[in-house]
Amino acid sequence: MIPEGAAPERLWTGGEWLEGPAWLAADGVVRFSDIPNDRILQFDEATGDVVEYATAVEFTNGRTVDADGSVIQCSHGLRRVERDAAGVVTPIVAEWAGGRFNSPNDVVVARDGAVYFSDPPYGLHESGREGHPGTQDYDGCFVFRVIDGVAEPVITDMVHPNGLAFSPDESLLYVADTAEVWNAGPRHIRVYDTATWEGRLFVQPTGFADGLRVDPLGNVWTSSSAAIEIYAPDARLLQRVEFPETVSNLCFGDGVLYVTATTSLYRLPLG
Repeated sequence: MIPEGAAPERLWTGGEWLEGPAWLAADGVVRFSDIPNDRILQFDEATGDVVEYATAVEFTNGRTVDADGSVIQCSHGLRRVERDAAGVVTPIVAEWAGGRFNSPNDVVVARDGAVYFSDPPYGLHESGREGHPGTQDYDGCFVFRVIDGVAEPVITDMVHPNGLAFSPDESLLYVADTAEVWNAGPRHIRVYDTATWEGRLFVQPTGFADGLRVDPLGNVWTSSSAAIEIYAPDARLLQRVEFPETVSNLCFGDGVLYVTATTSLYRLPLG
């Protein structure tokens, strides 16, 4: 949990819409995206510096760290999921049923190596702010599982699936739906049994749930507009911490929580 009275510490500002933080423990850095500016940034915990890790990155969004230390990330622009191993970027999967994905948004990796990602349409918006304007190649927005480079949909009953997080034993997958952003539907979190893929409503946070994480106790940490909210596995609200900007996503570091919120990267202590 977050110690009582702890306030968000702004580590850096200067982005347009920051997303997809991931803690790279081996390097002691947080890697995150500035999607409209089409770049990936890194915060070094030891020095406090933020540098551009890469530019012209095709509007990458969510990312996670694989068991081998490489980074798996979602590309809005290339409409694919890809792997960054020491700066060498290669595709993991780029099509399903003979067509392209919408704009892969968030990604998690199971202990068996399967990759799961959400596929809402945000990168296809006519503004071009987070990708390339375009149309959907399939009817819907699914959550996919990828095994040996082959994708299959496992969740097909959400409007705009977004943030993903497993329960500690991976028997449950929590998925945020942010369709209300486009006035197209809900803004809630659903939870799915990974044995049957039957789902149910978990909670509707106070604000928009975008990025998610689950701690070792099974508590769900979610963005909620200009706040972070923490929910127990039985959906009780345990804690709420407000931010000066709209929160997009979060990740656990070494005894701290890193939060991307609109233009800035923040840090909170964990107690």
